Amino acid sequence: MSERLAKFIARSGICSRRAAEELILQKRVTVNGEIISSPAFNVEGSEKILLDGEKLPQIETTRVWIYYKPVGLVTTHKDEKNRPTVFEHLPEGLPRVISVGRLDLNSEGLLLLTNNGELSRKLELPSNGWARRYKVRVHGKIDEAKLADLKQGTEVDGIQYGSIKAEIITVKGSNAWLQITLTEGKNREIRKVMKSLGLEVNRLIRLSYGPFQLGNLQPGEAKEVPQKVLKEQLGAKFVG
Repeated sequence: MSERLAKFIARSGICSRRAAEELILQKRVTVNGEIISSPAFNVEGSEKILLDGEKLPQIETTRVWIYYKPVGLVTTHKDEKNRPTVFEHLPEGLPRVISVGRLDLNSEGLLLLTNNGELSRKLELPSNGWARRYKVRVHGKIDEAKLADLKQGTEVDGIQYGSIKAEIITVKGSNAWLQITLTEGKNREIRKVMKSLGLEVNRLIRLSYGPFQLGNLQPGEAKEVPQKVLKEQLGAKFVG
């Protein structure tokens, strides 16, 4: 059975499907000695496929880890500002992995990691309808009516955000803890939306991503999701 070359490269675990498409467009990939320039090129998998003249890693069983990203790390393999990255600080023993989406520098909590770039792409899609749940500490005066209105969606600086469920956990003086649940997860969405309500986010922890929970993990720790659980939770998305 044939598949897109970019998808095949992503499944080898070296990068995401989007990054694989870029590698192909840069004419860095050959199939049976021929330079390929179209990400739509199909392969069976039995061909001699090289990236920069080197063989791709052998495709392994798909694995997923739940990682507690600490504050102060960027979610990228290489940062142009030379800031410390998630992938430089992973626990020992993990193979080369790719993140499912990102958490910004000052956010912490659950970050899914996988050795399958194609699966990473699938799990990021908003069409999955997966809820992402956060515990968020804010500073400022809370308007409960405006928080409730976020369920209808909101627009900030010309960007439309989908439904956001924001619930008050505790309030102490001008500080409060909120539980925020959303499904889109656009860039810095929570911080921007809270700022539009006059609230400053000073701590943001992701507690869950779809069916996966942070649990009692501590910053910097990771645990692998059992294969049985992956198949149960991911169904057709699971690539074994």
